Amino acid sequence: MTPEPPPTTAPTKAPNPPDEPTGAGLFSLILRRQSIVVILVALLGSVLIGAALIRYQGVSPWYAYQTIFKEALLVDGGLTRTLLKTAPLILTGLAVVIPLRVGLFNIGGQGQFVISAAVAGVTAYAARGAGFGALIIGLLVGVLVGAMWASIAALLKTWRGVHEVITTIMLNNIAAGIIWWMVTTGPGAFKNTSQIPMTGPIDKAAWMPTIAGIPLGFVIAAALAILCGWMLSRTTMGFRFDTVGKNKFAAGYAGIPINRVILLSMVLAGGLAGLAGAMEVHGVMHHFEPAIGGTLGFDGITIALLARSNPIWTIPAAFLVGILRTGAAGLQFATGIAPEIVDLILAITLLLVSIPVLGRWIFRSRADKVQAAATSWGN
Repeated sequence: MTPEPPPTTAPTKAPNPPDEPTGAGLFSLILRRQSIVVILVALLGSVLIGAALIRYQGVSPWYAYQTIFKEALLVDGGLTRTLLKTAPLILTGLAVVIPLRVGLFNIGGQGQFVISAAVAGVTAYAARGAGFGALIIGLLVGVLVGAMWASIAALLKTWRGVHEVITTIMLNNIAAGIIWWMVTTGPGAFKNTSQIPMTGPIDKAAWMPTIAGIPLGFVIAAALAILCGWMLSRTTMGFRFDTVGKNKFAAGYAGIPINRVILLSMVLAGGLAGLAGAMEVHGVMHHFEPAIGGTLGFDGITIALLARSNPIWTIPAAFLVGILRTGAAGLQFATGIAPEIVDLILAITLLLVSIPVLGRWIFRSRADKVQAAATSWGN
């Protein structure tokens, strides 16, 4: 008598975990994109605060913002002027982004920008008659002067351990002092033909051209932003930059020359800011004067933080700031509001986007709950 085979039983199926609440799933997605969300929150907050201040002055915020964008993009020549303003903003943004990837905070973009613009303006004026060659010479001089100026802070950092924030702020003031000397008792290139000391005009052949309404300076700046992004993400140099920025002790243990990386990052940053100064001379002003560029160097800090230290994202960030800067003059003409309202909006944006506590405050309260909900099944 053969024994009966044991009865076959269907394998028990593990119970399906309950569906994750829609709110938790959405928050989990937001949590993974929190850097973008913080930027959007900062922009929205600055726009709303700016709208409240505009309304307080008796002007419709909708009309004011509409005027800014219309003047910057829709009126005849508006887009070209905005791109002219955007080009140096991209470069000054990159001048902050590159050192940030190494763990340095370059606040000296304004000094590097202005001192390079001054020397490039004097050089271009002295090289009048050289035609297009004066443009090449002026741009190269701007890059070299900016790199040399930034290398001072880098050498003090690597040689004596002086914090780069202190040295770059001091170098901004030193650059302002040198320029004051130049425009009062300095080179004969400065011709005080009006109340504002300035160099003589550079030759028209040395102006940066505009092709089909797109300034050549914008094309160069955007190409450099893409090149910097490729360098940081695809090359050995970029790997060294990121490694030093994330953990310099591990980088040193791995044989990466930390001091050389710090020096190289600041030299690159200064060269980019210097190129921005030279482009402002050759592409916008066509001469040098002490007030050139306004706060373009400091705007680079806002752009770098909006771009979250991503070189590619400096392009749209700079374009946004360029729109606000270009439309500010038209806003004053149309509404009577002082153009400094744009400075206030940018300052609020910088404040909101640069506070790390903002992101933690938004996401910390529910981050642990979402993590627990995602990992509780199967433990």
